[in-house]
Amino acid sequence: MILRTGQRVVFIGDSITDCGRRDNAAPYGSGYVSLVRALVDARHPELRLEWVNRGVGGDTVRDLAARWDDDAIAERPDWLAVLIGINDIWRHYGDRPDEAVGIEEYERTLRDLLRRAVDATGCRLILGDPFLIEADRSVPQRADTDRYGAVVAGLATEFDAVHVANQAAFDRVLAVSPATRWADDRVHPHLPGHAVLADAYLTALGVS
Repeated sequence: MILRTGQRVVFIGDSITDCGRRDNAAPYGSGYVSLVRALVDARHPELRLEWVNRGVGGDTVRDLAARWDDDAIAERPDWLAVLIGINDIWRHYGDRPDEAVGIEEYERTLRDLLRRAVDATGCRLILGDPFLIEADRSVPQRADTDRYGAVVAGLATEFDAVHVANQAAFDRVLAVSPATRWADDRVHPHLPGHAVLADAYLTALGVS
């Protein structure tokens, strides 16, 4: 277990992180962030951790950059958990391809944001892979997702961050179950899909 007493854990990302945290499921959302918080607090109430959710649905890394100072740095995290990239890829396959973010811009922007946060706050990082709930790795969107995930893994090594292998977590359950059990659109998980994510975060953080 690497979390310490009184630390502030800030999650930032897109709709997977948001998950209603700005409206009917305020302030933590109804997804993996809420599950991680609840399980860590239940198992380690002595830590008295602070939890903050700053996910915003629809965000790409460009959107994250526009609000980084207010929603990441100003929160003064001890731990900053970032999950971004799904929309950067997905837009290429939808009706808004002009909003897709190429992999070089994605890596450059994300590296810059992480460096700014670490330099400004001294925080440790938790970097989650973007994912697609699709078992066939030859599907173009899945292949792209694996490439962006490799960027995140590389940045995790570069920043000595905790790396959360979200795609690998879904690949394990997809080996024995259909994608529709976890999400209707391969992107937005049902609650059991969020539990798959939460379990991956708990494992990466060494929570027992």
